[in-house]
Amino acid sequence: MTVRRVVPNVQSSAVEESREFYGLLGFEEVMDHGWIMTMGSPSHPTAQVSFMAADKTAPVAPDLSVEVEDVDTAYAVMRANGAEIVHPLQDEEWGVRRFLVRDPDGHVVNVLGHR
Repeated sequence: MTVRRVVPNVQSSAVEESREFYGLLGFEEVMDHGWIMTMGSPSHPTAQVSFMAADKTAPVAPDLSVEVEDVDTAYAVMRANGAEIVHPLQDEEWGVRRFLVRDPDGHVVNVLGHR
């Protein structure tokens, strides 16, 4: 399985302030859907951090996002190994196919692929 990037998802009620703060460290906004905003390094595009108030379609906000090359295979592997699926595999309106799964420590991981 190929991992393309890993992004921490920070729960935030201060998204604008976070944009300004992380801008001081050299991050630039690369995505803003209103409920989630991602900042990225201009020199290393996979170095990113997201700030979110709440997840738009899932019952819980994820702690971490992992973009994989083949999200359907990742979903099948997780299910076959008895992982707790928190949000089923589905296509989202913002251009990703994803599912949420709970890791052994209880953290929720958003596993996604771009369509």
